[in-house]
Amino acid sequence: MEGRPAPRRRQLQDDLDQLQQMLVDMAGRVEEIVQVSTSAVLDRDGTAAGTVKRADDLVDDLEIAIDERATEVLALQSPMATDLRQIMTTLKVANDLERVGDHGVNIAEAASRLASMDSLPEIPEIEEMVEHARGMLADALAAFVSRNPGTARMVCLRDDKVDNLRSSLFRILVTHMLEDPRRISPALELLLVSQNLERVADLCTNVAEDVVFLVEGRSIRHRGGNVGAEPG
Repeated sequence: MEGRPAPRRRQLQDDLDQLQQMLVDMAGRVEEIVQVSTSAVLDRDGTAAGTVKRADDLVDDLEIAIDERATEVLALQSPMATDLRQIMTTLKVANDLERVGDHGVNIAEAASRLASMDSLPEIPEIEEMVEHARGMLADALAAFVSRNPGTARMVCLRDDKVDNLRSSLFRILVTHMLEDPRRISPALELLLVSQNLERVADLCTNVAEDVVFLVEGRSIRHRGGNVGAEPG
């Protein structure tokens, strides 16, 4: 009789591992979406939107599959404590990743429109925002896979840099629009790109905060500068 819980525990662990792998697969597709869409903006490639949209459809399907599988595990296994926290975190991360994919589609569509417009003078802030957003996404996902709250906290602290870049870019683009009306349309598209990059960074911060909650069982949301502090 005492040996009966062991097979159930093994089944729950198998279910958790399966959910983890599904989320890792989803994360890889989302990273590719962000990579392709942002490269399309930097390279003025108008052909990426269709590819990105198809990839995002697969991401949507994966989110649904994760939600259904997690619901099944909750109903059949009644997980508690750390296991329950892992399932709830997986659901939240999957939702955030799905939204990152949507922003990637927006960026790719903006790139498609930009490709047919006159170029603006070089604006280094765009490339810098892209690099930061890509890096935050990669590090947030790595923190989740490795259960590393230290890396997750560093992701949270980098969000302010993206916000500052977007503010700086806004001022630059407004200046371009005032100087030459022909620059209004491409400047507006780049503003749209910057807004979506900022949202990607925000969602990466959400994922990082969820990693800390998963590992430490404590929330660091809305903590401002205190996110870097280790628990006492």
